[in-house]
Amino acid sequence: MATRNTSNLSVLMLPWLAHGHISPYLDLAKKLSTRNFNIFLCSTPINLESVKNKVTGKWSESIQLVELNLPPSPDLPPHYHTTNGLPPHLMGSLKTAFADSSANFLTIFESVKPDMLIYDYNQSWAADIALSNNIPAVQFLLSSAIFSSLRRQMLYSDSSVTYPFPISIHKYFTEKMKARLKSSPDDAKYIDRARGASKKSRVILLRISREIEGKYVDYISNLSQKKTIPVGSLVQESLQETGDDCTETIQFLDKKDKSSVVFVSFGSEYFLKRKIQEVAYGLELSRLNFIWVIRFPFGENIKIEEALPIGFLDRVGDRGLVVEGWAPHARILHHSSTGGFISHCGWSSMMESMMFGVQVIAMPMHIDQPFNTVVVKEVGVGQEVERDEDVRFKREEISKVIRNVVIEKSGETVRRKAKEMREMIREKGEKEIDEVVGGARKLLQGEERQSYIFHNVIVVQKIVKNLGR
Repeated sequence: MATRNTSNLSVLMLPWLAHGHISPYLDLAKKLSTRNFNIFLCSTPINLESVKNKVTGKWSESIQLVELNLPPSPDLPPHYHTTNGLPPHLMGSLKTAFADSSANFLTIFESVKPDMLIYDYNQSWAADIALSNNIPAVQFLLSSAIFSSLRRQMLYSDSSVTYPFPISIHKYFTEKMKARLKSSPDDAKYIDRARGASKKSRVILLRISREIEGKYVDYISNLSQKKTIPVGSLVQESLQETGDDCTETIQFLDKKDKSSVVFVSFGSEYFLKRKIQEVAYGLELSRLNFIWVIRFPFGENIKIEEALPIGFLDRVGDRGLVVEGWAPHARILHHSSTGGFISHCGWSSMMESMMFGVQVIAMPMHIDQPFNTVVVKEVGVGQEVERDEDVRFKREEISKVIRNVVIEKSGETVRRKAKEMREMIREKGEKEIDEVVGGARKLLQGEERQSYIFHNVIVVQKIVKNLGR
């Protein structure tokens, strides 16, 4: 069989409809575009709008943004074709609409004629289109390897199979994860699509470094019987954010001593008033400088002063800055005055903290976050704020861990490990992306390509059989 010319490969990318997904896909696109790949990044217009200013100049020569229109629905207007600002009760509708856009995606696929599809966690329908056109489908997962391996075992393995690595987390979180995988009929359909998406992928890409999660990467490969390739942190040193909020936070940091400021951000999470107040009192008790980014639930008109303890802002004075909604995370973590990061331990946040060598005060909430916290503690770059018997955070414990991690002698090892992690990631550089590129080229030629085509014939036969029912 003749092999195709792989000097300039074209890749069609289809992330899930969340900013936290499209951004790392774009980061991977930029890495690949510097290695003779032409990238077509496909998403809904509202999602592409959020990243189009990052695809200018040299990037516009090799990265094209491709609009995917979801089926029209009175319940889901175009500004809701994203998870950002989506009312929670419409999440199921968004998932269904995304899956129902397969006909529109097929039109895009036939127009682009990619050499490869890179797709997300639950797009089995997109993988079907690639398979039917004899094009390799590669799954790119954005969760930590520990969480991806646990989820994969729960979804696919015999219940008698024991997870091979000891994990110590509160029973509350493991029970919630099991319940999430055995919930409503709509969720069951979503899980079935996720199973299909995984089975149809020839290679799995993971946004991690082998030095951080090597054993979990190998376990995913063992469970899936697929080649699993870490792509690295993909954290861009995106330090060019501008705006009034950016100016205010950087000016605050510029006035503080080295490693003296705690950055508090829980990503897209938002807290009830009681939790906000415990965090506030914990910061106050710590007596350290801080920048705190607060989000409120969608549609709720709450003022910061109303959510915080009475007199809090006056008592902390100029050692604290509270910002609503958004702050330049990368610039804050990169700043020399930042000495700790209070985080929910979303995986993107953990990648950023490790990239910039900032130690973590871990306050995980749900889903993957408690498991990500396990990794943070295993590699020694952070400490967890333990919950009480009622699974609640207490201000005294928050304050204690903040001081341990940032200034106390007991936190010296954590601070040293965080700096070592930063140096390791920098030394690793582009080596992991080079492995991705090598894997892609092998997949498109020689024996791996022929094996892939044979595998696809079997899968496509099953797809056609199911469609005929």
